[in-house]
Amino acid sequence: MGAPSEHYEYLLPPSWKGQVMAWLQEDTPSFDYGGFVVGEALREAFLLGKGRQTAILAGKPFFTEVFTQLGCEVEWHMEEGETFEPIKHVATVRGKARHILLGERVALNMLARCSGIATKSRRILDLARANGYKGIIAGTRKTTPGFRLVEKYGMLVGGIDAHRHDLSSMIMLKDNHIWSSGSITNAIKQARKVGGFSLLLDVEVQSEVEADEAIDAGADIIMLDNIEGDQLKDVAARLKEKWTGKRKFLFESSGNITETNLHERAINEIDILSTSVVHQSVQHIDFSLKIQKPKDL
Repeated sequence: MGAPSEHYEYLLPPSWKGQVMAWLQEDTPSFDYGGFVVGEALREAFLLGKGRQTAILAGKPFFTEVFTQLGCEVEWHMEEGETFEPIKHVATVRGKARHILLGERVALNMLARCSGIATKSRRILDLARANGYKGIIAGTRKTTPGFRLVEKYGMLVGGIDAHRHDLSSMIMLKDNHIWSSGSITNAIKQARKVGGFSLLLDVEVQSEVEADEAIDAGADIIMLDNIEGDQLKDVAARLKEKWTGKRKFLFESSGNITETNLHERAINEIDILSTSVVHQSVQHIDFSLKIQKPKDL
């Protein structure tokens, strides 16, 4: 069993419960025909972790809130971040039959994706550590519109860094910003003027020469784009040696990172490995919610 995660639900903003309400409104915009059939008899349903793989449970507060808004109670039999083998009785939901079924698909879809992201994140982190990498594994902002909070939450439960959440949480200057402003130096000066001291500045560069310019202009993080293999290691080592004692910065490498090539990118000259592999096209974890047949029926 994996170590239980900390109470990451304490991180959630005041708006998150409104998002859950929006999910329910989207799923039942008018009549609930199936709910009419089952009525309001009190029932108990088992949440089962299925599929064929060992998985990590992630998304408990969102799942619970779905059923809380529907007047149901959820009793969890696992901690957030724990690993389970299928088939596992993960939780029990109690409430009126039609309310359980109103929340069923919304809650399961969310839990399947959040747990899938946590499971993939943990696997990538474990592979990196097995290769001796001591730096940061991070996700990216290539998340699903309207579902980012859940996806970033899954990354945290999986043990990796969630990276920036939005355009306001860190300044990242990529090729389009640089070309539009004229140069790396100009872009950094403009960004620092409005971002002030409280925001980190992450700048994407295409070469060692561009990296030198970004470091000299005061970037906090240098993203070495399209530089891989031995060249990546050599460039990072040279730059760190050159700027030691003159500037403080971190190196980031991103893009085209997979489980297969991770050992080539997980080099300790790079401080941050950011990848969308932990959340884009990730395999969902299979869960089902089964209402139990009353003993008197």
